[in-house]
Amino acid sequence: MAQFDTIRTAAGARSAQIDAGLRAHMNKVYGTMSIGMLLTFAAAWAVGNNASMMNVLFTGFTRYIVMFAPLIMVFAFGAVINKLSAAGAQLFFYAFAALMGISISYIFVVFTDFSIAQVFLTTAIAFAGLSLWGYTTKKDISGWGSFLIMGVIGLIVASIINIFLGSPAIMFAISIIGVLIFAGLTAYDTQDIKNEYLAHAHHGDSEWLGKSAIMGALRLYLDFINMFLFLLQFMGNRD
Repeated sequence: MAQFDTIRTAAGARSAQIDAGLRAHMNKVYGTMSIGMLLTFAAAWAVGNNASMMNVLFTGFTRYIVMFAPLIMVFAFGAVINKLSAAGAQLFFYAFAALMGISISYIFVVFTDFSIAQVFLTTAIAFAGLSLWGYTTKKDISGWGSFLIMGVIGLIVASIINIFLGSPAIMFAISIIGVLIFAGLTAYDTQDIKNEYLAHAHHGDSEWLGKSAIMGALRLYLDFINMFLFLLQFMGNRD
């Protein structure tokens, strides 16, 4: 009996340790993501309120470089993450976040400051609710992954095509579908980040866990920023 109690106590202690580690891991994910968001909106505001910089960055072929550079960095991040240290991966993420801010700085020219703040608050509330649900739900939503990724690819293709077509109706449809897809991804990614930690926590590899937290922050950051931009398209008031 004493031996059984010892085993049960050890198992309880191990479970408590994993729970504490998971909370710390998720705090790092959300903390890193939040710093990235601050960098993004600081860069967007600084560039968007500087007419001369906007003329340089969003004129001619340069605008396509500015628009697609963050996408290229995302793919590059996935390719080099294993070669980077946790500190290097974090620096890469922050650089990406600042570049994303420059890429979306046009919103401060197109939309009113009040509507940007209003949509940001709406996005933050929706994101918090969806992420909390993804973290706490007992339902396995891993099956959503392939469907949602296919949806993202479809959105990218449709958005690129509409750059040349310039159809408001297509843009409106893309925005609605985009909100739904990234709302689903917010819940899916949160659960997947949690499950990934639980699956690897027993290894105790602090370097891997550090990089995993940064990758998790990147995933949730992309969910938030895309949901915000799609909501802005049909909720924002234009100047």
